[in-house]
Amino acid sequence: MFPSGQSVLSIQAAQARKVTISGRTILTAIHKTPVVGPVGVAALGLVGDEQADLSVHGGLEKAVYAYPAEHYDFWRAARREAGVAGIDDQLLPGALGENLTLQGLLETDVWVGDVLRFADCELCVTQPREPCFKFNAAMGFNNASKIMAQSGYCGFYLSVDKPGTVQAGEVFELIPGPRHVGIPERFQAKLFKHMR
Repeated sequence: MFPSGQSVLSIQAAQARKVTISGRTILTAIHKTPVVGPVGVAALGLVGDEQADLSVHGGLEKAVYAYPAEHYDFWRAARREAGVAGIDDQLLPGALGENLTLQGLLETDVWVGDVLRFADCELCVTQPREPCFKFNAAMGFNNASKIMAQSGYCGFYLSVDKPGTVQAGEVFELIPGPRHVGIPERFQAKLFKHMR
């Protein structure tokens, strides 16, 4: 049985910009901001969105990053525990660097190859997000990546099967793929590979 009531809570995009993280200046587009109205979705992602480091983000297999809205309370609590609650305490959608903040679809609900069918486009689940030092900086504390690895609250990347448009508030249908590898299993396999 598949979850029902799945929708796009919010859509975010960003242009790459230089920021200082741990004393060094880097180019990043992790700081996503809301986009209003229908947003174009092309083969390489949302119109108006950039990825700064194409070796780890972007491209055909990582065109769009989706994250479950249900995990935001977890991250608010983690930030309070780390003593950074005063910084962006609300932790608005896009704070985790995602393009699509989804309601009703967790990592445990999707498998590589599943398709999210919207009214005007189709996006295919490809792989989990891997946490990095930019995520630590965005969350405001140094072990945010470690907490993502432990919790499995990683979100997932999508390729664009059918270009079109998508907008906040839109519902979508989850079309099952071959169901060989789930996002949690792929996430753990990627983490294990990096630890070896």
